[in-house]
Amino acid sequence: MAGRDGFGSKPGSGGVPNRESEFIDRRERLRQLALQTIDLTKDPYFMKNHLGSYECKLCLTLHNNEGSYLAHTQGKRHQTNLQRRAAREAKERESPIPQPAIKKMIPRKTVKIGRPGYKVTKERDPETGQRSLIFEVEYPEIEESSTPRHRFMSVYEQKIEAPDQKYQYILFAAEPYETIGFKVPNWEIERDPEHKNGVIATWDKEKYTFTLHLHFKHMTKEPKKV
Repeated sequence: MAGRDGFGSKPGSGGVPNRESEFIDRRERLRQLALQTIDLTKDPYFMKNHLGSYECKLCLTLHNNEGSYLAHTQGKRHQTNLQRRAAREAKERESPIPQPAIKKMIPRKTVKIGRPGYKVTKERDPETGQRSLIFEVEYPEIEESSTPRHRFMSVYEQKIEAPDQKYQYILFAAEPYETIGFKVPNWEIERDPEHKNGVIATWDKEKYTFTLHLHFKHMTKEPKKV
């Protein structure tokens, strides 16, 4: 005769376990086993958010505790996503995404045709005594797309002569000519663009002449000859 709690069970035993309860028990056992054997710090998809709950970055799910997350990792959804992720990564390794080709910059090599002709003129303002130099450099064979350039260089930049603080250098360059330089006194140059007597550079395209007129700042004392 069957008891009141279910067929084939003793009175007070709680009845015969059904499939749902067996599934819950199995899942709980797996959760406990996972808690003991799995190190969550090494799980790339495990994350604790600012609210104190846990997230699965692979499946985008939320969990109240570590046990709940571990139970999720044993489920069908997580395992399926793991397989899909592994398959996608394997496919990417077999056929990597082609990277755009980087164009290698090859230094331009120009055949030099020699040094340009030049003329240097010294001037001194009769009223103020301000000194200046005029450089006229001729580039009759200059390339069409090229424009003459100049720059000032300290004695410590060059490696030809021993540095002498009493001098500085002015360099002139234009393709396909060789760069030329001039050694001038290391006096302070007037560089104020609003000053009428500053550094004035002009390029005459008809005469192919580059002119640089520079003025040294007015000095109250006569500079020593160098």
